[in-house]
Amino acid sequence: MASIPPVSRTVIGGVDTHKDLHVAAVIDTDDHVLGTEAFSTTRAGYRAMLRWMRTFGDVRRIGIEGTGSYGAGLLRHLQLAGIEILEVNRPDRSDRRRRGKDDTLDAENAAHAALAGHRTITPKTRDGMVESLRVLRVARSTAVKARRVALQMLRCQIISAPEELRDQVRNLTRMQLIRTCAAWRPDETAFRDPTSATRIAIKSLARRYLELNDEVADLDSMIEPLVHELAPTLLERTGFGIENTAQLLVTCGDNPERVTDEARFAKLCGVAPLPASSGKVQRHRLNRGGDRQANSAIHMAVVCRLHYDENTKKYVERRTNEGKSKMEIIRCLKRYVAREAYYAIKQDSTPNRTVQRG
Repeated sequence: MASIPPVSRTVIGGVDTHKDLHVAAVIDTDDHVLGTEAFSTTRAGYRAMLRWMRTFGDVRRIGIEGTGSYGAGLLRHLQLAGIEILEVNRPDRSDRRRRGKDDTLDAENAAHAALAGHRTITPKTRDGMVESLRVLRVARSTAVKARRVALQMLRCQIISAPEELRDQVRNLTRMQLIRTCAAWRPDETAFRDPTSATRIAIKSLARRYLELNDEVADLDSMIEPLVHELAPTLLERTGFGIENTAQLLVTCGDNPERVTDEARFAKLCGVAPLPASSGKVQRHRLNRGGDRQANSAIHMAVVCRLHYDENTKKYVERRTNEGKSKMEIIRCLKRYVAREAYYAIKQDSTPNRTVQRG
């Protein structure tokens, strides 16, 4: 009598990500833990992890913590392997207090969450032009912050500088001050003298500011065409420029279809008002959740429309006559602008934004 081949078992994976080691766990569809193991954060480690999971059965999906940081490399590897990936959010705090915490428990919790579909979201693919936009904006943001610090330190040094130095730059504008100080030629062998040392320090800070200014300009020359290519429709709307449009693109990611409707997008941006009614009082309150940078981007668009858009001015006048406060009106406007931005981004999105590499 011929033997009946065994039925392949379906399993779910979970991964707790770290800098040097990822801890993986595998459970079955009955939520029983089948095994846990640690793997290195290298391509060989990723391959070994997937082989190990497949020894337990057919891997349906894997829940990963931190796909935007320590888990980014693993995410890309598993996506190429055709595995469904879910990003697991922060574990339930009451459950953590009850069970305790270690890497193995976190990996098991990630697998349990992936099986149940709780505390999970579809991660950004991070494989297209929006990811290029994101990393360029990170570099620009840090350069702008460093430039501001350099200018602040330059002015602080001038305030406490000897009088003969202060008199030379006292009445200059900002760029005149920067270019004058950067052109100084102090005697660097006289650094033991306080006046010469101050002149050297001021020149260094001024040149640093100019270098960072050039760096920001170079990054802007790459960011602007990316935004025009990715979101031409949104840029045509009142209140949307390069900066806030770029932020909303980064918030959606290379796969904006993961945000299935405009209500979810509003929730993601923290502009979906939360009910705060009690008894006869019916009201909504500010939502402090979501992506605060996306919230700021929408707020920038609303503030611009309050000044320049006639339809917005008429809306504000009507709602004011109804007894709404200015903050309540702005919250309503942010919700409307989020809806408009969502459909504009969806209109400009393509089925595949992945950059084809040769």
